[in-house]
Amino acid sequence: MDLTDSQSANPQAEACATSMPESSAPTQTVTAASKDAGRRLDLFLAEHAPELSRTRIQELIREGNVHVDGRLAKVSHRVAAGESVEWKAQPRPALVAAPEDLPLELLLVDDDFVIVNKPAGMVVHAGAGHARGTLVNALLHRMGTLSGAGGALRPGIVHRLDKETSGAIVVARNDKAHERLAEQFRSRNVRKIYLALVHGKMSRDSGTITLPISRDPHRRTRMTARANKGRHARTDWRVIARLDRCTLVEAILHTGRTHQIRAHFSAIGHPIVGDTLYGAPRTLRAGSHELPPLQRNFLHAVRIGFSHPSSGAWVEVRAPLPEDLRVYFEQAAATSIQLASGGGRGWRGAEIESALVPYLGTS
Repeated sequence: MDLTDSQSANPQAEACATSMPESSAPTQTVTAASKDAGRRLDLFLAEHAPELSRTRIQELIREGNVHVDGRLAKVSHRVAAGESVEWKAQPRPALVAAPEDLPLELLLVDDDFVIVNKPAGMVVHAGAGHARGTLVNALLHRMGTLSGAGGALRPGIVHRLDKETSGAIVVARNDKAHERLAEQFRSRNVRKIYLALVHGKMSRDSGTITLPISRDPHRRTRMTARANKGRHARTDWRVIARLDRCTLVEAILHTGRTHQIRAHFSAIGHPIVGDTLYGAPRTLRAGSHELPPLQRNFLHAVRIGFSHPSSGAWVEVRAPLPEDLRVYFEQAAATSIQLASGGGRGWRGAEIESALVPYLGTS
């Protein structure tokens, strides 16, 4: 999620539900017919094992519980007619929030909370397919204990960031702080600023997107801002820099809907670079030049501000722009220079540095 408020209505029930294993099953085998040729293995299995979710099927393949003609299979495998596919639905291990020694950049440590610069690729808390490597696991190792108000699987979690979104996230260390921080998110008194690189040239210097957001009825893994109904959402934005085929923007969230920034910019025809789920091409083209795939979304929660849960003093912290995003932007800008060398103004090194300086250090 983009910086999204999320509280469990019944944390204890949630923890129990996620701990229940799937019923054990004997080894099953099916032979692919000619009509199945070319289908992805996970889609093929989804048809023949309807009791399993797509996520669980992919887990089973990665765990080595699926074989094709006696050989370990990969999720990306495409079946051929006559192939024998064998699988066993091993029970999913119970989900727990366990301390794990993982690298983590702490921006601010307070008795009531900690602010982390979450890296892209890290899930905030345990869920289907993500029992290890989470932000919660790393913090339990570093801090010892967190607030219990978020539930057994989400200790301290007041809001979340999408897996492939990096940046500042605040986590509560005690229940009192958790309650007061959660209220600030509910009342929209938290300042949330993101930096994003979007496809295309934004024609205006600033603007506001107020399209309502709802679950996409055709692709349940994403949201949509193209429907006529949904939850109210507001994103303010301003242009930081324009390149040949993309624009660097600063976005301010006034609401915290799931995938809000991603859905909003996609809806106005400017998907975030790297966000193929919301329509972005895999690569960024500029004339004859093409940058390699980014492998993540160019979306970073650059700043978060809120009232201290105990003193009431205003706290605002900036999360430095990750190296991979800085390098990618510099590459995109360098491409603009090459294309503009025939007489256009182009981008100079000093201009690139000037655009990025406010987002590189902590404050």
